[in-house]
Amino acid sequence: MAGNRPGADGPLAGVRVLELGSMYAAPTAGRMLRDFGAEVVKVEDPIAGDYARQWVPQKDGLSLGFSRINAGKRSVGIDLREKDGRELVRRMASGVDVVVESFRPGRLESWGLGYDVLGADNPGLVLARVSGFGQTGPYRSRPGFGTVAETAGGFAQINGWPDSPPTSPPFGFADSIAGISAAMGTAMALYRREHTGCGDVVDVALYEPLMFIIGDLVLKYTALGEVQGRVGNGTGAASPRGIYEAADGRFLSIAASNQSIAARLFAAMGRPELVEDPRFATNAARLRNNDLVQKQVSDWVGSLPRDRVLAVLEEAEVVCSPVNDAGDIVADPHFLERTLVNITGSDVLGPSVLTPGPVLHMAGYSGPVYDGVPAVGEHTRQVLADALELSDGELAELAGRGVIGGVPTG
Repeated sequence: MAGNRPGADGPLAGVRVLELGSMYAAPTAGRMLRDFGAEVVKVEDPIAGDYARQWVPQKDGLSLGFSRINAGKRSVGIDLREKDGRELVRRMASGVDVVVESFRPGRLESWGLGYDVLGADNPGLVLARVSGFGQTGPYRSRPGFGTVAETAGGFAQINGWPDSPPTSPPFGFADSIAGISAAMGTAMALYRREHTGCGDVVDVALYEPLMFIIGDLVLKYTALGEVQGRVGNGTGAASPRGIYEAADGRFLSIAASNQSIAARLFAAMGRPELVEDPRFATNAARLRNNDLVQKQVSDWVGSLPRDRVLAVLEEAEVVCSPVNDAGDIVADPHFLERTLVNITGSDVLGPSVLTPGPVLHMAGYSGPVYDGVPAVGEHTRQVLADALELSDGELAELAGRGVIGGVPTG
């Protein structure tokens, strides 16, 4: 059955996860945990399911984004607006290791499902909470999606070109990083539980992991009084660095982010003397003269076809890459061997679709199987019968009242 085969040799094998989150960040945390062996049961609205099922693009009514994040999980349809639905979730939470949720702070407590209740039932429980602004602070009750995190946390302000407006990314940047961070926090809490026997609450605000990775803009302001602006393809910290157009109109990136790479780049360009020029001799000097040094690199790259530029740079051990589109990625032997995996068991997607697999590799773990994309409530009967020992009659009665879905009412 779809979703029934997490990695048996994974480091999280035997860990049971109850996912109450929807959309992006919390389900990403669920996927990260399942990628490394955990069994994940996803609780969805019994009629509409996770709203991510409505995301585009779609293939024959199946959301590709939903498929990527939720393949291999088991879906249980439970209406959390119903008291009996909440009681089912409380009982399920008493038998799992982890609950992942992404409701606005206070919602679980208003439903009688706060950690004071769930932890009393299950003292070893780890509750991973992902919200817009976290469980504490003046903004804790504000709703928040990734776009808000990307703007409030400073990313959009520094993303783009100096003469362009602040720019948000065209993908779930903040959500993805928050989900990965929530999974990391969950793993740490599980590790500590091995030593103390106690569960814990992991509190992730969407903006905080992103605020950490976007660099030193806060430190720069508080230490130097400088407000970081938009610098296009550069970082403002090293030069030369950026994306360049070759003679054939194709693009590549170069990152000469330390002195030795910059020297090798200039030599590869046939201009080894540039590293002796006071304007280009050090990174600080190159940053002061960035427009000039970038013109030197751009002119050289623009004089040759991309494949030739890349061959020269790779021979010189200069950090570089083609700017790949999706077609380039799925044709690349490195990505095919190491990174891309199949979602199997879906008649809609077919046998040949590829998606990025786990975000890291472990020598002692062969990796997960992404076995099918669950329909809403596909596993309700199986999960509730196994976990709560509900009979067919009890399941049918709950389904008849709309408390659960995916179970016949008659």
